[in-house]
Amino acid sequence: MRFFKFLPNLLTLLNLLSGILAIYFVFEGQLDQAAYLIFIAAVFDFLDGFAARLLKAYSNIGEQLDSLADVVSFGVAPAFILHKLILMSHGRMSWEIAGFDVLPFIAFIVPLFAAYRLAKFNVDESQTENFKGLPSPAAGLLIAALPLIRTQLYEDQSLLYMVMTNTYFYIGIALLASILMVSNLPLFGLKFKKLSWKGNEIRWFFLLVSLGLIIAFQALAIPFVILTYLFLSLVVFLADIQQ
Repeated sequence: MRFFKFLPNLLTLLNLLSGILAIYFVFEGQLDQAAYLIFIAAVFDFLDGFAARLLKAYSNIGEQLDSLADVVSFGVAPAFILHKLILMSHGRMSWEIAGFDVLPFIAFIVPLFAAYRLAKFNVDESQTENFKGLPSPAAGLLIAALPLIRTQLYEDQSLLYMVMTNTYFYIGIALLASILMVSNLPLFGLKFKKLSWKGNEIRWFFLLVSLGLIIAFQALAIPFVILTYLFLSLVVFLADIQQ
């Protein structure tokens, strides 16, 4: 019985391990593998909350552990991927301070904002059902998709490839993801208390649309999944105001 009570924390630790391994693979120059590990971390992040609710195994330690794991898996690891992508990108001009090119290090604002976003979430009791600002896992997955998109589009060398592998596109993603994480933008929660359709209509609809996009466009679908999430959240927010 004690094992089942510890299961959510074990899943959280597997989330953290995935993030650590993602950083290792970035240093090995294997960005696609690092990206997949961040996606695996997101699966563990979903499962630990689901297991905690199913087993009623809530604890203050579990809550804090979850945030610490998320900072690594969806803040630090994606930042290292983005740093490497900026170094590999085209259209980059050197932005030197005292002879040191600082431009690639803009990527590291992501974990700073992720940490702030998670600390803000932990003390904000109004975010039990819904979110204010983009959740750090969503921001991390958006960045993790970028090397996979680069690989997917590489052979065609299309205009889309040139745009989405440009230095300033990557910097824009770093800034946009960071700002969205600490914003007060109202977003619906993605965690299921039960699996039935009733009460989870918007969540199931979002998951089905996301699945269709991923099947059709593979990694390229991830930015559109995030946009769909933002759009549906806006629809829900406006609908609630009118009630």
